[in-house]
Amino acid sequence: MIFNVVLVFLIFYTGMLLLVYFQQDRLLYFPFKEIAATPAAIQLAFEELRLTTEDGQTLAAWWIPAGKERAVLFFCHGNAGNISHRLDSIDIFIRLGLSVLLFDYRGYGGSTGRPSEDGTYRDAEAVWRYLVEVQKKEPEKIILFGESLGGAVAAEIASRHTEGGLIIMSSFTSIPELEGGLYPFFPVKWLSKFRYATIDKISSIKAPKLIIHSPNDEIIPFAQGQALYEKAAEPKQFLRIKGGHNEGFLVSGKLYEQGLDDFISKYWK
Repeated sequence: MIFNVVLVFLIFYTGMLLLVYFQQDRLLYFPFKEIAATPAAIQLAFEELRLTTEDGQTLAAWWIPAGKERAVLFFCHGNAGNISHRLDSIDIFIRLGLSVLLFDYRGYGGSTGRPSEDGTYRDAEAVWRYLVEVQKKEPEKIILFGESLGGAVAAEIASRHTEGGLIIMSSFTSIPELEGGLYPFFPVKWLSKFRYATIDKISSIKAPKLIIHSPNDEIIPFAQGQALYEKAAEPKQFLRIKGGHNEGFLVSGKLYEQGLDDFISKYWK
């Protein structure tokens, strides 16, 4: 009897392990294809771009210029939705005097292909090339910004290039560490096909860094944001905001905007 119970449990557990392993892409990426709105909805002029990656994918992107540009914000969004779901963020950055280049990873919005870790890095690399080689933006005037999953993408690009600055909001140390907390009964550190290991890169990034996180984040533990800050090389700052994972920057209001402005004003006039 006990043997049968153990056998059933092992079969069930093995099945769950296989499910977790083979469904990782669907558990990590939640792309939306439909564009809900454009910057015109918040009275902002913008240019629609089509950028080509080194492996032949086409990325949809928006260039939103600031009236008086202090710097350029290279926006890497999170794992769900698409660029049309980031209008609130765009509005804040434009008010702060930052021109914004916002793009969709492969498989998101109007971009071709399917998302993958290497693919998201290739996508961001194509955007970097566009800013530096086509727009002729000076690297020291480019601020990489990444929210959630985008924080890992932004950190990867920052580790490859000499950029102006790096802002990571509501992000994790690595996917295996994040999943280890979400699925404690599975050996996810061995099962994970994804790394996105910002914690391994951030100490080598010399540009000014701002880490933003909320203790009320219900998806990515506050401790992971703290760990990124602690591991980061100087110069660095930490901004503690309020609210949940997706709406914390809005709930925080002036606290968030002032924190951004203080960081930007310190390095870009």
